[in-house]
Amino acid sequence: MARDRALAILPPLLIVGLLLAVWQLYANLSGIGNDVLPAPSRVLSVSWDNRGDNTLPTLRATLLGFALAIAVGFALAVLVDSSAALRRALMPVLVSTQTLPIVAIAPLMVIWFGFGLTPKVLLVALVTFFPITVSFAEGFASSDPGAEALLRSMGASRARIFRSVRFPSALPFFFAGLRIAITYAVVAAIFAEYAGASEGLGIYMQNAKNSFRTDLVLAAVMVSALLTLALFALTYLVERVAIPWYRLSRKSGP
Repeated sequence: MARDRALAILPPLLIVGLLLAVWQLYANLSGIGNDVLPAPSRVLSVSWDNRGDNTLPTLRATLLGFALAIAVGFALAVLVDSSAALRRALMPVLVSTQTLPIVAIAPLMVIWFGFGLTPKVLLVALVTFFPITVSFAEGFASSDPGAEALLRSMGASRARIFRSVRFPSALPFFFAGLRIAITYAVVAAIFAEYAGASEGLGIYMQNAKNSFRTDLVLAAVMVSALLTLALFALTYLVERVAIPWYRLSRKSGP
């Protein structure tokens, strides 16, 4: 099992290592300046030398906004699932929220709610709730009609059918949507900080850019990428704990 996991991550690690080696060689041999394209070794060095507290505010806004997105997404999915009329009324509105350009919404959030935590949390929730809503709604719709009919014939209430059949059926879909949404969450938090903040990776990138410190900008980009990868991997861990039967059923399938 451990050997299979190691073999699975080996190809992407080799590709990343090859790209970093090419980048390092080009930066060293081309004579290009550090203000244009610093070598990966320099980016790692300045990342360590300038480590500080800017990651934690971004992580806090990301997690709080994501938690809000899950709560709102679940509530909206239940509404959409409860009525075909509500589904036809709500889905176009939900889709339209995803057409709003984040580069325009982020400054508005800061204008409306100030430079504190609130605009960052709201922007993360706005960007990430839609995949969660859709995945939950599709998961509810995928439940086994036979199992629902059986419970209904035994006198089960609608709430009991939802807890016993529809909600468990939706969980694999939910985690799939969760992984899509988490890839946008950190970016949304950084955009909100970029628009206006006193701390966080976004304002750190902006200050580094204004100082023409490309190495610091790339260091912050690297940290945000690693943060996103860590949260993405965490969704698999939570899935294994929350629905262990799903992983076993996939292994035992054809």
